Amino acid sequence: MTSSQALGLSVPPFTPHAISVSLPTWQDNVDYEEGKPRVKDAMVCGYPRFFIHPSIQKVADICQQKFGTPDELCLLFPSNRVASECRKFIEARSSLVGPAISARLTHFVFPEAELHVVLFPTNAYPIAKQFWQHAGLGISSRLAEFCLSGLAESSTPPKSPEATARFPLKPSNRHYSVKPPAKEELAADKLDSDHSTYLEERYGRNLPREHGMNAKRALRRRIAGVLANDPPECSRAGEQDVATTVSSRGADVTEEDVYLLPSGMAAIWYAHQAALAVRPAAKSVCFGFPYTDTLKILEKWGPGCYHLGRGLDEDIDELETILESTRIVALFTEFPSNPLLRSANLPRLRVLADKHGFLIVIDETIGNFVNVRVQPYADVVVSSLTKVFSGYSNVMGGSLVLNPQGRYYGVLKRWLDDNYEDVYFDQDAIFMERNSRNFRSRSHAINRNAETICDFLLSRSIAGDASSSSTSSRSSASAPVIKEVYYPKYITRHNYETCRITQEGAEESDGKEEGGYGGLFSLTFTTQEASEAFFDAIPCYKGPSLGTNFTLASPYTILAHYAELEWAAQWGVEKGLVRISVGMEDTKVLLEWFEKALLAAEATLQK
Repeated sequence: MTSSQALGLSVPPFTPHAISVSLPTWQDNVDYEEGKPRVKDAMVCGYPRFFIHPSIQKVADICQQKFGTPDELCLLFPSNRVASECRKFIEARSSLVGPAISARLTHFVFPEAELHVVLFPTNAYPIAKQFWQHAGLGISSRLAEFCLSGLAESSTPPKSPEATARFPLKPSNRHYSVKPPAKEELAADKLDSDHSTYLEERYGRNLPREHGMNAKRALRRRIAGVLANDPPECSRAGEQDVATTVSSRGADVTEEDVYLLPSGMAAIWYAHQAALAVRPAAKSVCFGFPYTDTLKILEKWGPGCYHLGRGLDEDIDELETILESTRIVALFTEFPSNPLLRSANLPRLRVLADKHGFLIVIDETIGNFVNVRVQPYADVVVSSLTKVFSGYSNVMGGSLVLNPQGRYYGVLKRWLDDNYEDVYFDQDAIFMERNSRNFRSRSHAINRNAETICDFLLSRSIAGDASSSSTSSRSSASAPVIKEVYYPKYITRHNYETCRITQEGAEESDGKEEGGYGGLFSLTFTTQEASEAFFDAIPCYKGPSLGTNFTLASPYTILAHYAELEWAAQWGVEKGLVRISVGMEDTKVLLEWFEKALLAAEATLQK
């Protein structure tokens, strides 16, 4: 039994809105980063902030033909405010390297939907795509399909032969490449069409607005931790009379403190915008080695940031030195971090924040509020709902949660109430609500699997003294190939335990299980050959993203930092690092998979 998938197909299979794509070998990932045609031409999907979905591409072609000139390209956004931010970004970033490049805004009213179009010269595409990627506020593939279906029901604009050619088939960023649908994608379209038919028959093509509103209310309640239970229908979970309870986040959070965004990066972007707005202008601090786009947001908007890339207790000493001579506006940290699974000393950071008057923004995506309670230490908690909260790898989403006990709660709440826009497409919210109903039980199951696997791998590592293990089934001629198992149970555990929900806390929050250590871990190996052999041999899905119900592996540093491998290495993120997001497969099967991969890695030493 394996879960492997052919190069370029969607992960999981037959998922038209999949957020991951199969890159099954180490060389596939390298060739993807280098833009090799054999990989690019095989891809039918990709992570949405990096890969333009074919449906979005179709709508962009229509807008390009209708509003653009032959030397212009365009990107599509759900509101005029977001489109304006993109235009400002293009002008500001281009002015750093030459004359400012102007962009044009227009909008296209589809039947029952409106898109906002940013048109810019072709040579500005590398800058424009940065906004799409970093801010995570582009339109979703479901919104694009909704627009296309509306056109099909009315009148489709005539196609010009040069319409498609105006938008480059091979744009300068390899992540944004698109291609004609393959057989697998056509099959997936058929499946999605059937599902869309079901939705249309039940609700009509234009889903009732109250259904989307109820789904979003249910999501906000679930994220706030105030739902007394999860009713089977979102129409119930989102209604006013559904039973609620005290927030399991431990900070009197209500659904009114939760803001939904189209992606996790959009939540981080909004949090940074809010921090810049409510506090005097100053740099931020990025504490720990973060997911790549978080650092880009802090660097490219506002005065910039200090990067304390290890995120260890001794880095707080450096932070104190910085604070002696300057002021900061906010500190951003992940709990735990991706991919090194380090947990910051939140109590100590909170003391500094209160003393020096800066905000703390915590990204809880990896830990998630089933396992950890970080709200008391944060002013703002952000999360990518795309990950384990959804689990199904078929919809994007993000959340921003305010701490009502925070020092700056009032000004943050006023700013968000004045500036936040609900641009989360209703149908995406409906899918997210359905996916997340069993979020807690899935999280606990993933916790158990991950802990079992990591204990096994640690026993076969240098740190676990694998060479003296009498229970190991590996060849006695093989030395340990695993150098380090990065997992919150072993890495900065004392800091993680400060926030982990214990049995007493679990009884307060959900009455079921205490928090675990999450489903994500990373491995480093004694040789590059061992890293590659391990990755190629493990028979799980392989592609970008994490937090899926199925096990998903990636050579993280290759995918996220291929153009800056030396820079990543100085923070401990090695080229050969393999990141694993554990799923809900049978534990015995998972152990067999990892045993097989380990044997392949150990065999490289004998060669």
